Amino acid sequence: MNGGDGPHSYLKNSHFQRQATIVSRTMIEEAIAKKLDVKCFSSNPFRLADLGCSVGPNTFIAMQHIVEAVERKYLAQGLNSEMPEFQVFFNDHVANDFNTLFASLPTERRYFACGVPGSFHGRLFPESSIHFMFSSHALHWLSKVPEELLDKNSPAWNRGRIHYTSGPEEVSHAYAAQFEHDMEIFLSARAKELVVGAMIVLLIPALPNGIPASQSPFGVMFDVLGASLMDMAKEGLISEAEVDSFNLPIHLASPEQMTELVERNECLIIERMELVDPRSNLVGPINGKECAMFLRAVLEGVFAQHFGSGIIDQLFDRLSKKIMESSHQLESGNKEGTLLFVVLRRK
Repeated sequence: MNGGDGPHSYLKNSHFQRQATIVSRTMIEEAIAKKLDVKCFSSNPFRLADLGCSVGPNTFIAMQHIVEAVERKYLAQGLNSEMPEFQVFFNDHVANDFNTLFASLPTERRYFACGVPGSFHGRLFPESSIHFMFSSHALHWLSKVPEELLDKNSPAWNRGRIHYTSGPEEVSHAYAAQFEHDMEIFLSARAKELVVGAMIVLLIPALPNGIPASQSPFGVMFDVLGASLMDMAKEGLISEAEVDSFNLPIHLASPEQMTELVERNECLIIERMELVDPRSNLVGPINGKECAMFLRAVLEGVFAQHFGSGIIDQLFDRLSKKIMESSHQLESGNKEGTLLFVVLRRK
């Protein structure tokens, strides 16, 4: 994610992801009201964690909603006198712009704030220490690009593409295997860190069962990004070899795949899992410039690290135009939902 508060920062270009917070708010409140038994928590403070928090403001909106919902649950269970204090742990990679995050903290917040740098593909907290975990638009990121994609002798060599969208089956399988490996580690770590009865809510960019990535808005945009890079390679602005050796470390899971992975973990129970469509709140046709600005805020660092920062402006200018050319495909594609809402509870 782009740090700071400049025109290309995530702070200024995260409204698409904010729709997910808005769409899921009632669902999170219902999960807390119906499935979170705060009577079984004896410790004070009540500890929450946002895994993959980025720099705000979306994380602050989500944390405030969750704190308020937990407060209502204490009151509903007749625990007025036992209302705890709240402590929120904001987690992201060590390269995250925590300075911008903490400079943006709401002054009227009802929790104590802490930063926890580090990858969530491993342990972050002491055993049985967290009561509620949340993660939005983070778990689709892989811990690394599958190695097979860079091997010219492998059937999974992803020549001329930057993602498994529209690629051969071997490429999709390599991505899926890496995602499953990462998710097993993630779920195992979280099961150790959650107290018994604790809850974790996940919002994950996803695909409906049986729908190919090429029919999803994410897949279309990844294909368009790849096409923009190949156009630049043909013009000599970058080399085709650079494109061949670049792959986005992003996987779009299906409900079926996530269900199987959670069920392998014997410490977590699925309380709710369904696809939702954050686009349902957006008004009007797709704006190519806004989409490109959002993708730049999220992906610029990944592209700049591989291709250099000199191509970034031109790449995302081209992307903006190509998105408008593909707007019909983006708007008429899969309508079943692009975000997987998952509620898990610790046994």
